[in-house]
Amino acid sequence: MVLTITLPTEYSYVLAVASSSFLLGTYHYILTAVARGKAKVPYPVAYASKEEADKDPAVFKFNCAQRAQSNFVENHSGWLGALLISGLRFPVASAGLGAVWVVARVLYGQGYTSKKGPKGRILGSSLASLTDLSLRVMAVYTTVSMVLA
Repeated sequence: MVLTITLPTEYSYVLAVASSSFLLGTYHYILTAVARGKAKVPYPVAYASKEEADKDPAVFKFNCAQRAQSNFVENHSGWLGALLISGLRFPVASAGLGAVWVVARVLYGQGYTSKKGPKGRILGSSLASLTDLSLRVMAVYTTVSMVLA
């Protein structure tokens, strides 16, 4: 059995958003690396202890940056798959939702590493979760439609 897929012209928008997410990963890496340097947390230590973070705001900020980066890594592959699949049927909507997700993840990183700490991530987290869920539903719909065709 051969499956031929014709990509919509607008799929290039989906690819542009997917590519921008790689730069987002670099952004999270830079946030964490800068915070690690200021906190003087040596490699290979992933997180400073709670006691160290409670005593030093720079160490606390490093832990927040590290957690924001880890959360990005945990969510990126599922989001990317949903974006690429949903974009086969809904390229413009998928690209738009994907772009909002990328911006939301920037807000997430900025908020998490602000003076608010974990509470600062709420806006970015909420926007990212809504757009991610939408893309996943659209990906499932796209897949079911293709299987049943």
